[in-house]
Amino acid sequence: MKAHTAETQATMTPAKALTILKEGNQRFVSNLKINRNLLEQVNDTKDGQFPFAVVLSCIDSRTSAELIFDQGLGDIFSVRIAGNVINKDILGSMEFACKLAGSKQIVVLGHSKCGAIKGACAGVKIGNLTGLLEKVHPAIDEVSDNMPKSNKTDPEFIRAVEKQNVISTMDLILQESPVLKELYENGEIGMTGGYYDVDTGEVSFMKAVIEEPVTK
Repeated sequence: MKAHTAETQATMTPAKALTILKEGNQRFVSNLKINRNLLEQVNDTKDGQFPFAVVLSCIDSRTSAELIFDQGLGDIFSVRIAGNVINKDILGSMEFACKLAGSKQIVVLGHSKCGAIKGACAGVKIGNLTGLLEKVHPAIDEVSDNMPKSNKTDPEFIRAVEKQNVISTMDLILQESPVLKELYENGEIGMTGGYYDVDTGEVSFMKAVIEEPVTK
């Protein structure tokens, strides 16, 4: 399979980009990945890259976006950080991916059994990790309001925070990045929340927003 080109990226819509990712995950779950010549893709992308999506995911070793969405070289921008949280550098990277490099879809991907989320719920404080885990607190507070009687170390509570953190991150992206918000409101990009199950390899899509360009 060939790497994406300027022509294929130009015809890509946010909805089509999401469909490609969904189909890729189904292939991954079914162990039917596309046969790719990666060295050929190295040659195809030597003069430029035209990724159709950007995926923000956790650093967890089980959540490689290229693998679980069955994508090759030059297909997606992959941003990884513990707990799939955001900061200004990550927002800048996403702005580059969408505004300058032409990606049509942002996926914020959380996952089950996330060590960062578990640590945040437990109040872990270790060096620079402390500040990172604090970025999960809005999701913890939201879930606490909805599940006031739950212990923060209960698996059910942690799972709820894993999912809420995806939604909170999506909302924060639009709040903190006028560049991405404009692209989103104009229908030039879509944004979707995903939740990866480390037991099955399947991604559940939790929240999708604008997927098609708005007709002016």
